[in-house]
Amino acid sequence: MESVFMFFCTLLVWLMTPGIALFYGGMVRRKNVLSTAMYSFSSMAIISILWVIVGYSLAFAPGNGFIGSFDWTFLHNVGFAANDTYSDAIPHVLFMMFQMTFAILTVAIISGAFAERMNFSAYLIFIILWSLLVYSPVAHWVWGDGGWLRNLGALDFAGGNVVHISSGVTGLVLAIMIGRRKEADSASPHNLPLALIGGILVWFGWYGFNVGSALTIDNVAMTAFVNTNTAAAAGIIGWGLVEWLTNKKPTMLGTISGAIAGLVSITPAAGFVTVPSSLIIGFLGGALCFWAVFWLKGKVKYDDALDAFGLHGIGGIWGGIATGLFATTKVNEAGADGLFYGNASLVVKQLIAIGSTVAYVAIVTALIVVIIKLFLPIRVNEEQEFKGLDLTLHGEKAYQE
Repeated sequence: MESVFMFFCTLLVWLMTPGIALFYGGMVRRKNVLSTAMYSFSSMAIISILWVIVGYSLAFAPGNGFIGSFDWTFLHNVGFAANDTYSDAIPHVLFMMFQMTFAILTVAIISGAFAERMNFSAYLIFIILWSLLVYSPVAHWVWGDGGWLRNLGALDFAGGNVVHISSGVTGLVLAIMIGRRKEADSASPHNLPLALIGGILVWFGWYGFNVGSALTIDNVAMTAFVNTNTAAAAGIIGWGLVEWLTNKKPTMLGTISGAIAGLVSITPAAGFVTVPSSLIIGFLGGALCFWAVFWLKGKVKYDDALDAFGLHGIGGIWGGIATGLFATTKVNEAGADGLFYGNASLVVKQLIAIGSTVAYVAIVTALIVVIIKLFLPIRVNEEQEFKGLDLTLHGEKAYQE
């Protein structure tokens, strides 16, 4: 039963990356829709192979507090038999595949920050280095056998740190280092229905993302299920209310963005908090992410094209803090009580986890970019940017005149 459940959850999370391709593709200009989708599909190809060769081993094989080992390289000893360290109820290879979909998705999320201007060759090199030097170590810290944040007692149910903070902060660093688009101020989504379809697929896949992180069907999994939907709905209301008050009109793009903000915010807390808490987390997540997208980005003047940092970075940080506030062992005995249940130390642990993730991800991402720039341009030239990356980098058009 658990294996069938986890097989289905793995497929749901896999679907999120094509969903991101459509979501991001609809939000860029028509001359860049295919190149934007290529970022996501390239992640599916490259990270899939890298994960089975060495990425999974570095993230989850027994090692030290900071990194795994090469014991499971090429999936050595990763077979049908369960691995009791992570789950005694499902095949080890199924757990590996479930985690692979997370690694793929994280890289795809990053691409929203630098859309419409990053050199494709540089991107391919970047995601290889980033996956090995950033994603696998951070995944090991949080979830791996012996990981130092896991041993510290920091909580991250489904990837607030590992997926959302790491992708959001990486996106912010890239957006700053690559620079603003030449037409950033006039750029607008070319196909909102396409973005809506992509957003729906992402939301649908998120049920596998959060519920599957229980690794079994039990009370914790069902709580995560209800919390996921509740936070998404509350995120729509939180975002929409602030948008309505600020801009005088609620928008469809704001609605799906609010849902994603709520989903990101509940991700680290999904299996640790009560349903009323998920309502608060999602609502405030929607409002905070709106603030980041429409105020912070304009104030600081960074060009996070599709709001990878505004949604995933800010939402992930808030979700990590909220876990420290609202977590309770009444929901999950394997978790911990948070501040509102008499344990202030969990907030401290969550802040340590968030701070260390932000610092490590930002520093290593910047170093990777500096190294790549020594060998090839990380940004397309002005002519390529003006004509569009679909035609100049990939030789095709999404739409005929």
